[in-house]
Amino acid sequence: MKKMAVAALGIGAAFLMRNKNAREKLMKQFESLAGPFTSKNGSS
Repeated sequence: MKKMAVAALGIGAAFLMRNKNAREKLMKQFESLAGPFTSKNGSS
């Protein structure tokens, strides 16, 4: 089970390294998720 998870992570990383558009989209999504949490910690 763990091997499959590592393999999926490796495939995803390789895909993101090759595909700039997908990487930017994922980063925007991550920033929107992390935004509320990081802004609270930064302004304290």
